Amino acid sequence: MKIITLLFLSAVLIVGCSKNRSEDKQVSQTAVEPDNSGRNVRDRNDQTKTAGDQSESEADRTISQNIRQALTADDSLSTNGKNAKIITIDGTVTLRGPVKSDKEKSAIGGKAQQIAGVKNVDNQLEITN
Repeated sequence: MKIITLLFLSAVLIVGCSKNRSEDKQVSQTAVEPDNSGRNVRDRNDQTKTAGDQSESEADRTISQNIRQALTADDSLSTNGKNAKIITIDGTVTLRGPVKSDKEKSAIGGKAQQIAGVKNVDNQLEITN
C-alpha cells in the first residue's frame, strides 16, 4: 500500500512540475524582446563616450568613485539614477543612462558638479517614462 501511495504522489509531482514548465515556456515565448538597436548603433560612434573610455588616471578614477558614492547614498534617486554611467576623462565627467525625471537628471548632474576635481559635466542622461 505504501509503495502505491508513493508512486501516485511521485506521478502527481512529475505531472505538476512538467505543467509549470510548459506554462513558463509559453510566457517567455510571448514576451517581447527589448529593442535597443538604435542605442547600440549610436554607441558605436567614436564621439559617444562609453564605460570603456574611462580614464585610468588616479584622479579621474577617484572622481568617478566619489560621484558613484554620492549617487548611491542618495535615497531619493531611482535605481536607474543610482546606476548612471559615469565616465571621467581629464576631469570632464560624462553622465549617461536612463533616469525617471528631469528633476532626477538635474540632481545627478548637480552632485557630479560638486565633486572635487570636476572641471565640467556633460549630462547625457535620458528621461524615460
